[in-house]
Amino acid sequence: MQRTLLALCFSLCSAHAADEPIRIGVITSLSGPAAQSGEQMKAGIDTWMRMNGGKAAGRKLEVIYKDDTGPQPEVAKRLATELVGRDKVDILAGFVFTPNAIAAAGVSERAKKPMIVTGAAASAMTSRSPYLTRTSYTIAQSVQPLAQWAYKTGSRRVFSVVADYAPGHDADMWFTSSFKAAGGAVIDSVKVPLATLDFSAYLQRIKDARPDAIHVFLPNGQPMVAFMKAYREKGLDRAGIRFLGGEGWADEDVLKAAGETMAGIYTAGYYSYFQSGPGNAAFTGAFAKTVNNRFKPNFQAASAYDGMALIAATLAKTGGKVDGPTFIAAAKGYSAASPRGTVMIDARTGDIVQTIYIRRIDKLANGSYGAVEIGRYDAVKDPTK
Repeated sequence: MQRTLLALCFSLCSAHAADEPIRIGVITSLSGPAAQSGEQMKAGIDTWMRMNGGKAAGRKLEVIYKDDTGPQPEVAKRLATELVGRDKVDILAGFVFTPNAIAAAGVSERAKKPMIVTGAAASAMTSRSPYLTRTSYTIAQSVQPLAQWAYKTGSRRVFSVVADYAPGHDADMWFTSSFKAAGGAVIDSVKVPLATLDFSAYLQRIKDARPDAIHVFLPNGQPMVAFMKAYREKGLDRAGIRFLGGEGWADEDVLKAAGETMAGIYTAGYYSYFQSGPGNAAFTGAFAKTVNNRFKPNFQAASAYDGMALIAATLAKTGGKVDGPTFIAAAKGYSAASPRGTVMIDARTGDIVQTIYIRRIDKLANGSYGAVEIGRYDAVKDPTK
């Protein structure tokens, strides 16, 4: 009788556990200076849920969003602690900013909770918790192919201008080292304050230096628009100084705000909504319904969407088990088709492996400006690892 009762209890408890939703706590910026990035992440996640019925491994997925309000590591740490302790989430995800992700990684490690980074791009991120993986990119991963392509297509003397914060420093370091390794020279570099919107003095200095190209890394959004307008006003394009930018320059908000000033610039990145192929067509169609056509997806939306796809595939592999060691072991080696092309998770580092596309901004048939693929580097790993 006792054995029968124990077996019945075990059966009932297992059934109850299977009925419980798998909770995913997403920490992102839904207000403050990076609210647009957070909105893109949320829309990417919601689009995956729309397309896949909100389930994985036969269990409902419940997404709980928390607003970190911007680059606030203490806030992110508190939110991660609350999500794990009070909200009983099984997985942490999101993170626009590297300092926020680093702060939450400590919570992930102590609680042995899987953590999927869909934004923060510092190379060292995946070493911050043994239960962490990433579906976005690293700065070095996109900048190295850009530098190699620039040299291959004729640039020899480049001036580098980056925002004065950690991602900008990484961009400057990796572009410089990669371009020099190819045979080129970075003749000078300048780090501008993070909130800079008036670039005229910097651009005059660049023009006077007479490089054949400039490499630029700035925060997404308005700084990019302001820089492009000043680049044209100062006549750097007419002086034959071509523009080399990283991720974000092909985003809808930048293209619409900067207009024709974007024409002819070159960018490197892993996703653009102009991406060809049925995977992206399905994604952008569903995304349009998710946001009621208010805006188009950018690289952050694609990464968040892929974060959900990774979670679902890994849960299917583990049979719904979500403990950190089991989950992260199953996630390593993941490979799948994505709106951006084929993505993989490196079995050794736990970081993303993907195609980096070289694009030129051109005027399209409808009169708007868009990104046209002119080169690609497949299966790119983070070169720092």
